[in-house]
Amino acid sequence: MALYKLLLPKMGESVSEATITKWLKQPGDLIDEDDTLLEIATDKVDSEVPSPVKGVLKEHCYTVDQTVQVGEVVAIIEIEGENEEPAIQAQENTAPSATAPEEIIALNIPGVEQLPNVAAETSSSPYENTLRFYSPLVKNIARHEGLSQDELDRIQGTGAEGRVTKEDILTYVTHRDSSSKTPKSIPAEHTNTATESPKIISTAPSHVHTVANGSDEIIEMDRMRRLIADHMVKSVQTSPHVCSFVEADVTNLVLWRNKVKDAYKKREGENITFTPLFIEAISKALKDFPLVNISIDGYNIIKKKNINIGMAAALPNGNLIVPVIKNADQLSLVGLSKSVNDLAQRSRANKLKPDDTQDGTFTFTNIGAFGNIMGTPIINQPQAAILAVGTITKKPAVIETEYGDMIGIRHMMYLSLSYDHRAIDGALGGTFLKRVADYLENWDSNRVI
Repeated sequence: MALYKLLLPKMGESVSEATITKWLKQPGDLIDEDDTLLEIATDKVDSEVPSPVKGVLKEHCYTVDQTVQVGEVVAIIEIEGENEEPAIQAQENTAPSATAPEEIIALNIPGVEQLPNVAAETSSSPYENTLRFYSPLVKNIARHEGLSQDELDRIQGTGAEGRVTKEDILTYVTHRDSSSKTPKSIPAEHTNTATESPKIISTAPSHVHTVANGSDEIIEMDRMRRLIADHMVKSVQTSPHVCSFVEADVTNLVLWRNKVKDAYKKREGENITFTPLFIEAISKALKDFPLVNISIDGYNIIKKKNINIGMAAALPNGNLIVPVIKNADQLSLVGLSKSVNDLAQRSRANKLKPDDTQDGTFTFTNIGAFGNIMGTPIINQPQAAILAVGTITKKPAVIETEYGDMIGIRHMMYLSLSYDHRAIDGALGGTFLKRVADYLENWDSNRVI
């Protein structure tokens, strides 16, 4: 018999490590090709690792809650043959996608000294000038915690070839904070806040359990809920949120969808929902108002070239994830509909890849799916705005005609926009939101899809 070494697969351009959350196969178990061996979690999504071969699982190389670098051996499988098989990854590596150039605009704030332009920093990390390798996750934590290059180089690494892992740097930060009473430096992107944002990375165990406390029940957050909680707190402490609202008459859009949905399903084999229609309108408005499609770094505005719309999706376990439709403005309505359906289905089935949730520039959420008429969503950092649509309801409304005003039954919907007041003022935010509503209200009833 031969031994086959299974490596942790590459899961995305910026994902360099993952934490094992569950082993689904134990040593001695028979394994068929494509059987799921283990479940892993990154700081983006949870996913499964299948076996590319048939055989018997001989050994776990890591235990639950351990962090593994991409390319390291996670399991050894006994297969038919005589020689030891070379270690290969469970799935083929994909070539990294090109990153679109981004325009950087300095914010002119009277009385405040401007920070240096960070154009060079977008392509060069401050931790690049070293002979030691650091993963993108470790560099992100170092930047967030304000570590200097010397501090990072002094950390004892426990990973392969002495690499610094997530646990190594978080342990160092914890010990540093407990031994020092001086406040640590705040990164540039947080210099506008009065208090320091909490860490996004959580080191608590990934399992969930409940304990009784008198008549109350204490439920520990699972890993995903902890990440969501940290992300939401960081967003509120980073961005001064402002909300604007408009009401749109979407009667033409509703009647058009009712007219084409059966033929579309027969032709394409899937439903056309309202979501791709909303996303198309948002994409058009973002092209009209590119200074909404931005992120903020210190006192610099980064104007994004690509329009990548994040689509908030509720999961069956009550958590939330935001898969991203890349280059949404370049897709046809059929392409948007297929992308929306694909991402929604894979979200519910826990089949998203880390790249599916990266590089969003603007987020859309449909709270109307839960019967809500409007809401004030929290910005999905590092973006600068998020738009919510409420439920579509029939209401009496004034209709202007050439013969005078009259009352009619119309399909009405509220739209709300939360935006970062550091860079987006009420005039820009409100005008952008009204433009989205205009695109929806002026829907072409004779449009062919």
